[in-house]
Amino acid sequence: MRLSELQNKTVINLIDGKNIGNIIDLSIDESGKTIGLIVEKHKFIISYFTNKKEFAIKWEQIEKIGEDVILVKVVY
Repeated sequence: MRLSELQNKTVINLIDGKNIGNIIDLSIDESGKTIGLIVEKHKFIISYFTNKKEFAIKWEQIEKIGEDVILVKVVY
């Protein structure tokens, strides 16, 4: 699967059912293994306590990559 295919999928949090945001990048370790996804936060998720508009989702937090969505379990 290509990054461009992942970027077209909606990222949904299974804990609260909310749309987390859009994938903008991958996090890769020194050996070339994908360790997570970098997500640009959806406008409703952006916290008033931080100006960070992106965050990392660890590969272990991904539950399912489907045809249209990526299901994750993330506690913010």
